[in-house]
Amino acid sequence: MDHHHQHDHHHQYDGGENDYMPQEDDWDRDMLLDPAWEKQQRKTFTAWCNSHLRKAGTQIDNIEEDFRDGLKLMLLLEVISGERLAKPERGKMRVHKISNVNKALDFIASKGVKLVSIGAEEIVDGNAKMTLGMIWTIILRFAIQDISVEETSAKEGLLLWCQRKTAPYKNVNIQNFHISWKDGLGFCALIHRHRPELIDYGKLRKDDPMTNLNTAFDVAEKYLDIPKMLDAEDIVGTARPDEKAIMTYVSSFYHAFSGAQKAETAANRICKVLAVNQENEQLMEDYEKLASDLLEWIRRTIPWLENRVPENTMQAMQQKLEDFRDYRRLHKPPKVQEKCQLEINFNTLQTKLRLSNRPAFMPSEGKMVSDVSNAWGGLEGAEKGYEEWLLNEIRRLERLDHLAEKFRQKAAIHEAWTAGKEEMLQDKDFETATLSEIKALLKKHEAFESDLAAHQDRVEQIAAIAQELNELEYYDSPSVNARCQQICDQWDSLGVLTQKRSEALQRTEKLLETIDQLYLEFAKRAAPFNNWMEGAMEDLQDTFIVHTIEEIQGLSTAHEQFKATLPEADKERQAILGIHNEIAKIVQTYHVNMAGTNPYTTINPQEINAKWDKVRQLVPQRDQALVEEHARQQNNERLRRQFANQANVIGPWIQTKMEEIGRISIEMHGTLEDQLTHLRQYEKSIVNYKPKIDQLEGDHQLIQEALIFDNKHTNYTMEHIRVGWEQLLTTIARTINEIENQILTRDAKGISQDQMNEFRASFNHFDRKRTGMMDAEDFRACLISMGYNMGEAEFSRIMSIVDPNRLGLITFQAFIDFMSRETADTDTADQVMASFKVLAGDKNYILADELRRELPPDQAEYCIARMTPYSGPDTVPGALDYMSFSTALYGESDL
Repeated sequence: MDHHHQHDHHHQYDGGENDYMPQEDDWDRDMLLDPAWEKQQRKTFTAWCNSHLRKAGTQIDNIEEDFRDGLKLMLLLEVISGERLAKPERGKMRVHKISNVNKALDFIASKGVKLVSIGAEEIVDGNAKMTLGMIWTIILRFAIQDISVEETSAKEGLLLWCQRKTAPYKNVNIQNFHISWKDGLGFCALIHRHRPELIDYGKLRKDDPMTNLNTAFDVAEKYLDIPKMLDAEDIVGTARPDEKAIMTYVSSFYHAFSGAQKAETAANRICKVLAVNQENEQLMEDYEKLASDLLEWIRRTIPWLENRVPENTMQAMQQKLEDFRDYRRLHKPPKVQEKCQLEINFNTLQTKLRLSNRPAFMPSEGKMVSDVSNAWGGLEGAEKGYEEWLLNEIRRLERLDHLAEKFRQKAAIHEAWTAGKEEMLQDKDFETATLSEIKALLKKHEAFESDLAAHQDRVEQIAAIAQELNELEYYDSPSVNARCQQICDQWDSLGVLTQKRSEALQRTEKLLETIDQLYLEFAKRAAPFNNWMEGAMEDLQDTFIVHTIEEIQGLSTAHEQFKATLPEADKERQAILGIHNEIAKIVQTYHVNMAGTNPYTTINPQEINAKWDKVRQLVPQRDQALVEEHARQQNNERLRRQFANQANVIGPWIQTKMEEIGRISIEMHGTLEDQLTHLRQYEKSIVNYKPKIDQLEGDHQLIQEALIFDNKHTNYTMEHIRVGWEQLLTTIARTINEIENQILTRDAKGISQDQMNEFRASFNHFDRKRTGMMDAEDFRACLISMGYNMGEAEFSRIMSIVDPNRLGLITFQAFIDFMSRETADTDTADQVMASFKVLAGDKNYILADELRRELPPDQAEYCIARMTPYSGPDTVPGALDYMSFSTALYGESDL
């Protein structure tokens, strides 16, 4: 279609100094245009042209066809600019069309737009790109160039306007004229901002662009007279919608809304001016009324305040004051408020008039702010004097009432206080009081004196009030004066009585203190003296138990020392009684009433004398008792020596005999028969000693009867001697019996005297404790020394033979029995069987391990080899029959 326009250079329409199309946004780079954009531009530009052409009652259907003859193009420019163009050519020829198109282009150029490379021929030939370019130039110049927002204009101005208007909408962010508009919320926000009733903005969703775009376009067409210039699908379906199409559409919104705004602004201005005038007139009226009312109220009130006729009664004056207080509290505050309001209103009105270029307000005659202030000053003056006069009058009446009441009150209080005080001060209670009671009375009296002094003030006040009432000529002065005189006379009398009582109390206190001192002195000396006498009486009657001459001599010495202290004690007694006499003298001289007895002690002179007599009587009795006891102790000492002399001989004799008998049986000199002979001689000499023991028993009897319990002259008691004697008798008898048994054993077993000696030697050697007995350990050592090799069980068996009573001791007799039996080798099958039973731990069979544990190896193996298995009911594996083995050892002869 445009083959003869394949130029290499860029086609530009240059806006001169108003370069509203920046270079890079050039729509026609190398004649190439995005088909989607071209479609969008065609639709938008067509709609835009028609929105103007319809005002001239026409329209276009095809943008590159319908402008070819230039007629509708010229019409469009006339509608947009409001100006007339040159008359068009009516011919149908190409030359006429070119002429018309050129007229249109010249008009555009005349508006300051440079048209580069757009020729009338291309338009007449219907070149779509050229036609779109020309229409864009027109839109840019007539719809966008004149937009001005804040400091920016044209495209930037339009963008800024969009940003300002959509700022409150959080989900809208306009940064350009392409993708910022794709979700449709920008269009909706513009409409909602200016006409909120047309769109429910809250229901829209960012992720539903079709609904948003259609809503905006439909509402704009229906209510804002903006034709639908694009389809929602075109915008949503393109990655980046065409900028020129969007700008064109948005500029229509701008013009629609800015037009409405202008009309509104004009109407507002008129209303504002009228409102100011109306308001000012109302304020003037209000001022006049308020001023009149206030002045009238002041005129009525002043005479009332200037009335100064006093009332006769306090009550009437009080009522006047009450009325005045009501005026101050209830009637005046609202007027103060009104006056203040009046001044405020006046100032506000003048300011408003000045600001709206109107002349200042002039109130009518006598209602100026200053007139009101002056009238108010007069009111305040009248008011001030009135209150002072009222209060002074009330004060005068009040002072008289108050003073008379005060006088009555104080006098009544004072009379109540003094009632009974004179009787109290004349009381003679101190004459029968004790010292502590006197002290309490003095304290009480001191308190009364300070109380009295404290009341001095009140008496002076009463006199002063009476004086003042006289000066103010109080009607009832005579009765006041009489009462006052009576109070003063009584006051003087109280002073005199107080002084007298004070002196009497102090005098009594001094006397009682002196007596108290003497009482205390008496008590301090009588107590230890009384204690000494009681102690002495106790000591003199003390029963004594003494056991030695030394003890009784000690008591006698102490008694002599005590007797030497008696003269000194008698002197102390006299002194104590002297104190008592002194007290009696004071009581008689000063007629003091001695209430009660000495508070510090219960001891009295009669008691002291009685005890002293008792002490004097006890001394010779004590002398007698000590002499008698001394004689008794001497006799006891003689008995002690007599017993000791014998006991000291008998004791060692018994000891010696015991040792000798022991030696005979252990040392074994000569044959057993020799020893027996020897022992029988001992026995005889011991029996012959008996009378000496009997004689000692007699002496012991005397000692016991004299209740003598100790004897330092001997270590032997009768009990010792008796035990020793009995032991000696049993020992000799037992030793003789032992020897006789040894002879029996020797003869029965055929033991030689040498063997016997050898046994004795062994026994003595292992009787390590030298008791004539061996304990188990000694016995075990003895057996081992004699070649016995035995286990625990075997030793236990032997012990059961030699110590059948399990005392843990082996006597010589038992030892001989065992030794003679062992050496005589008289074992029986039963004994062997019993021995095995011990090794087997009381079982009826034995195990090989038990034999190996208890017997030497070769003996153990000998037994194991010859024992038959055990077949009793309680058998276990490996059980051996030791019973039949034992029987076999003795050839069955003993069974």
